Amino acid sequence: MKNEIIKDISILLAEDEGELREYLVEYLQLFFLKVYAAKDGQEAYMIYLDKHPDIIITDINMPLMDGLTLISKIRQRDKETKIIVMSAHSEEDKLLRAVELHLETYLIKPIKTDKLKSVLFESVENVRKISKRIYIQKNVYWDNATDTLWDDGEQVLLKARETLLLKLLCLKANQAVSAESIFYTIYKDNETKEFSADSVTSLMKRVRTKLPKDVIKNVYGAGYKIVSV
Repeated sequence: MKNEIIKDISILLAEDEGELREYLVEYLQLFFLKVYAAKDGQEAYMIYLDKHPDIIITDINMPLMDGLTLISKIRQRDKETKIIVMSAHSEEDKLLRAVELHLETYLIKPIKTDKLKSVLFESVENVRKISKRIYIQKNVYWDNATDTLWDDGEQVLLKARETLLLKLLCLKANQAVSAESIFYTIYKDNETKEFSADSVTSLMKRVRTKLPKDVIKNVYGAGYKIVSV
């Protein structure tokens, strides 16, 4: 993975030691566009509820709410968020308890940045593999959970029929979808409307202007397909 800014994956750091937190935030911002930071477990949990970060890095010992409690509360809500724990050698008993809470991995302080970088990039790949996103290019994806298109961290505005078209093509990514199937999907609210290839062609042209070049392919005799990475 090249050292490009990652725009589709967000990360939350929970660390009560101010100097270390500031250092790690600056380091994380070398790789991630969306970096959130919390000085204690309670603040981290509130950020989690608000921002839904894809990856969380948390210390074990923190005021107001420790790392174990934070992880436990998160795991009551979801099992998908990737969690990385930081701990000292003296916290082995707590670390063993944390491992049972479906961690991505753990890091022993003092944190080595080369190890952290490796763990982070592996976590990013894991998030992308299991997410409900269909990646069209590295930072361009369709989110099946919200029926939205994202490009470099920004939502691409789509009209209703454009949304229906992209949803259909992305659900059948890398497969040809006939013009007839497209037509009757986008006009499902108008059953009396007769098939028109021109309507599909016109809509396809508009949608293509909102996507990277050559993402939607014409398949001779079969229709159209969207190519995912």
